[in-house]
Amino acid sequence: MSRFRTVGIIGKQLEDARLASTLVRLARHLHQCGVEVLYESQAGAIAGVGGGVTLTDLGRRCDLIVVVGGDGTLLHAARDTAELDVPLVGINLGRLGFLVDVSPDNLEQRLDQILGGEFDADERTVLDARIDGAFGRAVNDVVLHKWNTVRMIEFETYIDGQFVNAQRSDGMIISTPTGSTAYALSGGGPLIHPSLDALLLVPICPHTLSNRPLVVAGHSSIQIRICNYEPDQVRLTCDGQVDLPMADGAPIVIERSAHRVQLLHPRGHNHYGILRAKLGWGGHKRGDEPC
Repeated sequence: MSRFRTVGIIGKQLEDARLASTLVRLARHLHQCGVEVLYESQAGAIAGVGGGVTLTDLGRRCDLIVVVGGDGTLLHAARDTAELDVPLVGINLGRLGFLVDVSPDNLEQRLDQILGGEFDADERTVLDARIDGAFGRAVNDVVLHKWNTVRMIEFETYIDGQFVNAQRSDGMIISTPTGSTAYALSGGGPLIHPSLDALLLVPICPHTLSNRPLVVAGHSSIQIRICNYEPDQVRLTCDGQVDLPMADGAPIVIERSAHRVQLLHPRGHNHYGILRAKLGWGGHKRGDEPC
């Protein structure tokens, strides 16, 4: 018998013509497998069944959560369920799909494999950000960025209490290995394998070109102090989805969370294959042999 007796379903927040039919098809197959199905409230409404539960309740009551959407939908679900230690599977209705790697074309086959215990599991680092009593959580990145202005931000960076530098730039991306394929990649940061215990600091358009991306130990405590703070011109954002209120003179502290996110992939998951496919890297043509 499958270890997953109750499965939750979450759907993407934005309208998508494919979403309702995919949710219904997913739930029907899970029922046929003898699995109890619970919907998150919005997903239940889209599927036309109603009676859904909150995302937090879904995490408490389910052995597995299936996220139908894009990476953004999975990030939202992962942040809200990180403390509940429930694994996530992603069905890709988005664009890139670094995290949601099950195609709708073969979701029944892949789900059967996962329900039968044929899957690869990996755990992803989560970040906690704090400023003046406000708290935020991120799976990809915490970003300090300018807002409503063309002027640069001036700030100081400390790691484990040690001064690193003062810089003028458009901001800073503090990224997990998972987030190294997101905003940090656009900022010129390196790709980091998700299994590495590391954090990545990427300056956004620094004025001094010697300010380069910095990879530090995963247990590092990162503190940022803004100089000459101007209200409404600086923001702190988690995963590009949640803004934290800023406070004059209050340091921003970003650390690895005690909680982690567990992702399940169909057996044979290949991180480098994902990178090759999503980033358009060259590969061997069909039938060609490696050099």
